[in-house]
Amino acid sequence: MTHRNLTLLPILSLLLAACMWGTVWYPLRLLEGGGLHGLWSILIAYSTAMLLGLVLLWRHGGELRRDPQALLVMALANGWCNVAFVLAVIEGPVMRVLLLFYLSPLWSVILARLILGERLSREARLVFAMALTGAVIMLWNPALGLPWPQGTGDWLAVSAGFGFALSNVMIRRMQALSVWSKTAVSWVGVLVVALTMLVVAGQTEVPTVAGGVWLGAVGLGIFGIVVMTLTVQYGVSHLPIHRSAVILLFELVAGAVSAYLLAHELVKPQEWVGGALIVAAAYVSAHAARRQGEVD
Repeated sequence: MTHRNLTLLPILSLLLAACMWGTVWYPLRLLEGGGLHGLWSILIAYSTAMLLGLVLLWRHGGELRRDPQALLVMALANGWCNVAFVLAVIEGPVMRVLLLFYLSPLWSVILARLILGERLSREARLVFAMALTGAVIMLWNPALGLPWPQGTGDWLAVSAGFGFALSNVMIRRMQALSVWSKTAVSWVGVLVVALTMLVVAGQTEVPTVAGGVWLGAVGLGIFGIVVMTLTVQYGVSHLPIHRSAVILLFELVAGAVSAYLLAHELVKPQEWVGGALIVAAAYVSAHAARRQGEVD
């Protein structure tokens, strides 16, 4: 293969992943409409993905003893991130959920300082200010007072972004572990969180839905979760972090277009302005990694 193809394939891989993550809300809403609650959709989809995960754990299981506490935190953080994100895109407006989710650079700055002891660089302070300002603009509603998340969908989206940031910080801490073991453990975390929430919500009774709905959830696991995970892992493994992070922002474009075409959802001007600041913060965060020598 030529050098050009070796560079192009990871980019295309990340673009595919971004498009899939930006549109995954649609099959999830279809499953919800078919009577399969979001938590059950998650449980079936990720249980299917874990067929591959079990193979990965079998091959890389010895790595789990290196830093079990960090792995546990990463698994639960990633589990909450995925569960909360899925429930958020079912509950709230797609584009608003995506933009609030991308507050993750704000949480990353805070968590990297607390957990990794990283000093706040000029870029980190800029990211903090931009993301926080964007959130205030998006959430500001004079009738409701303070700019807090409004409704369940907002809170789920914000907390999903926090879980994503915490998971990434823990992954950075566990550099010695392979991508495959961390991927499998993260899937286990999703299943644990989903099962726990089903028990707490009293929804342990298996839903009575058509066979096609169950097949749809299985298909989402095979052609959705597995493909999205592997394409992200391939792209991130072959590109510098700052490039992959910026490419993955295409998820917002996919989300905006799909939400407009499939659900006729419109984004308010106030949300565009706040969202633009949040996206800009993610962009600055990605390039800060390059300047600090965190990537090649």
